[in-house]
Amino acid sequence: MSGVLVVAYLAAGVLFIRSLGGLSKQETASQGNELGMVGMAIAVAVAMVTWILGANDPSALELNQRTTGLAMLAGAIGVGFFIGAVLAKRVEMTGMPELVAILHSFVGLAAVLVGFSSYLHPHGLSGDEIAKTVHEVEVWIGVAVGAITLTGSIIAWGKLKGSISGKPLLLPGRHALNAVAGLAMLGGTVAFVQNTNGNGIWLLVGMTVIAALLGVHLVMAIGGADMPVVVSLLNSYSGWAAAAAGFMLSNDLLIVTGALVGSSGTILSIIMCRAMNRSILSVVFGGFGTGDAKPATGAAAAITGEVKEIKADELGETLSQAKSVVIVPGYGMAVSRAQGSVNELTRTLREKGVNVRFAIHPVAGRLPGHMNVLLAEAGVPYDIVLEMEHINADFPQTDVVLVIGANDIVNPSALSDPSSSIYGMPVLECWKSKVTVVLKRGMAAGYAGIDNPLFTLDGTRMLFGDAKKSIDALVTAVRK
Repeated sequence: MSGVLVVAYLAAGVLFIRSLGGLSKQETASQGNELGMVGMAIAVAVAMVTWILGANDPSALELNQRTTGLAMLAGAIGVGFFIGAVLAKRVEMTGMPELVAILHSFVGLAAVLVGFSSYLHPHGLSGDEIAKTVHEVEVWIGVAVGAITLTGSIIAWGKLKGSISGKPLLLPGRHALNAVAGLAMLGGTVAFVQNTNGNGIWLLVGMTVIAALLGVHLVMAIGGADMPVVVSLLNSYSGWAAAAAGFMLSNDLLIVTGALVGSSGTILSIIMCRAMNRSILSVVFGGFGTGDAKPATGAAAAITGEVKEIKADELGETLSQAKSVVIVPGYGMAVSRAQGSVNELTRTLREKGVNVRFAIHPVAGRLPGHMNVLLAEAGVPYDIVLEMEHINADFPQTDVVLVIGANDIVNPSALSDPSSSIYGMPVLECWKSKVTVVLKRGMAAGYAGIDNPLFTLDGTRMLFGDAKKSIDALVTAVRK
């Protein structure tokens, strides 16, 4: 029977790997999700069978106790399934970043609870001092990673939801504080492992508090412009927390799955940091290194010039006469739920022979791939959705660029103003086109909290109003 369980775990692991492979492309993302769901179903089923058979530790519990525990587990799974289904149905795409962040916190909490449970009720370690020491190190690391993930994810959820300011909290000596916390956690490992007077649980509690505070401080020190990277990083943290829980439970599949999530999240974070001209350390430690940028010449350069407004009818005529149009979607498109209308405008223009493409910045929105998901949901063809590095060089040959609710990712200050907090970040250079039209509700600053000189450039026009209503008006104007 143990051989069958091993094969089932192996099959689940392969499905998880295939799932990640599918999620790497828009065309196969749906299939990747399905493979992941099948793999998780197998993993849960195998875990339940392992429990009922007592395959991990036959002497730990009697059969009737395991049966009772199985019923409780099935009930918990049912409740979790119901809650997950309701959330998936009710949460709008604009709320998806917050949902992802709070789900990461659940993984962290699970790792903390598993660590405490495993320490208080170890199984199969009596008489084996080496195994006991290894297990306690696993518990210490697992609880530490879990606590950082838990509180860091909660803070990220608050920032994304708007309950907590997106401005970074840069305390004096913050790097020293982080270092002291890290050294305290590292030094506590020795005391925890060598403890023989029964105070180990209090050492574990103390470390958990330190790790939880460290998680709060790390994410509070990260600015709003870096939040998509933070979500990716927390995804990585949750993976490592799950892997740590797998070590504590001696569950090979949990180790493999956690490692897959942790490593893929880390790789994605590095890719996004490179796209933003940030080092991974500058994001992880909230302003360390390049992220600690101070204004080089005092306050950011003042924005001068006059805002030039355009109406939907006039813009519709301009779009109809254009040969090439590029659409830059941002978080404002998600807020107004305008992706369906954007797809309708795209189809209408393409029917008129206009070459329409989309320019996607790696950190557009509040979540990695946020804009790609919205456009795919609306039915926009994958082949006209291009990443920044593939379309930036085409802006000088573009007749019209429509910027829909984006701000920081099209800010010229990132390239021209050393005093700007986003200086050095690659952006979509839409102002190089013949005409750039920005769709916004007003003149408010973006998530990074800085003004955008794009709005007053000679070639820029502003179309004020709700993005969906504006796009619907454009569709009507183009069809005239």
